[in-house]
Amino acid sequence: MHGIRVYQDLITGRRALGANARALDLPLPAAHELDSSLLSGSRLVLLQLPKGLAELEEIADAVARWAAPDVMFIAGGRVKHMTLTQNETLSRFFGHVQPQRAERKSRLIVASGAVPVPDQPPFPVSRQHDGFTLCAYGGAFAGAKLDIGTRVLIDVMPALTPPSPLRGSAPFQPNDAPIGGTPAQFSGVVTPPPLRVVDLGCGTGALAVAFAQQHPDARITATDRSASAARSAQASVVANGLAGRITVTLDDAGSELPDGSADLILLNPPFHLGTSVHEGAGHRLIQAAARLLRPGGEVWTVFNSHLDHRGVLSRDVGPTEQVARTPKFTVTRSVRRG
Repeated sequence: MHGIRVYQDLITGRRALGANARALDLPLPAAHELDSSLLSGSRLVLLQLPKGLAELEEIADAVARWAAPDVMFIAGGRVKHMTLTQNETLSRFFGHVQPQRAERKSRLIVASGAVPVPDQPPFPVSRQHDGFTLCAYGGAFAGAKLDIGTRVLIDVMPALTPPSPLRGSAPFQPNDAPIGGTPAQFSGVVTPPPLRVVDLGCGTGALAVAFAQQHPDARITATDRSASAARSAQASVVANGLAGRITVTLDDAGSELPDGSADLILLNPPFHLGTSVHEGAGHRLIQAAARLLRPGGEVWTVFNSHLDHRGVLSRDVGPTEQVARTPKFTVTRSVRRG
């Protein structure tokens, strides 16, 4: 295992790699982000081809930028998911790109002869939307565009009243002050706590940013299991001047957040797992929302109308009402039962 460096986008993959290494009593390969520490001096890079071309472009640029000049880049995937545009993308960064013969419904692409790349990496990209900016690295879903489901929930937000945060009896704490506020000058003063919000599976951070702009007193945690998504969300937070009010974390379904710690959860659950359609990830996030919400807290969810998420929300969270519906998407509000 000496000399092997590893990058995995998903935190679940990183945790699984560690668990497998411990189970086999093997040293854990050095884990890195997608940067020069991962690739500097590397002469062989192995990759499972990603679903999106933007992610492949970002990785190919990184290899050409930081690996050794004589690096060999070998990428593999299932034939049914491979396209000629993948070859074309690699050809922008390598002088020689050679697809191999398919075996067992899979194929390798071997690239070598890295070409010079511009001084500035191609990612993150950014795009201006109505009232805010989104930033995205290559592996983020929908890139810097605003996906339709997220837009539907953002459009509904102004008509929805968030639940009131629970009022405690503890003295005011400086860290609980809204941004720009002044800490209480006298001990024992009771001040309403800020609304605690979680953008669960935040992607590029659009829901967190939009909610923060509408509710200046909210404290928001935006979390995603994808490193590319978390990096994108952090870039979006900074681009919109919200770094003091939104905390971005890389986590699996909010596993590191305390039970009952959220007043409100914003949720646009995915229904794809890689290249396949799969509702399991969405159901798992709904279960996580139920754990994270305090009694009486709410989850605002947008999902494709053909999915049975409303039934799952009613079962796992509590009473669920439809608040908006388009030909493709449904928005619901669920209240956590006590």
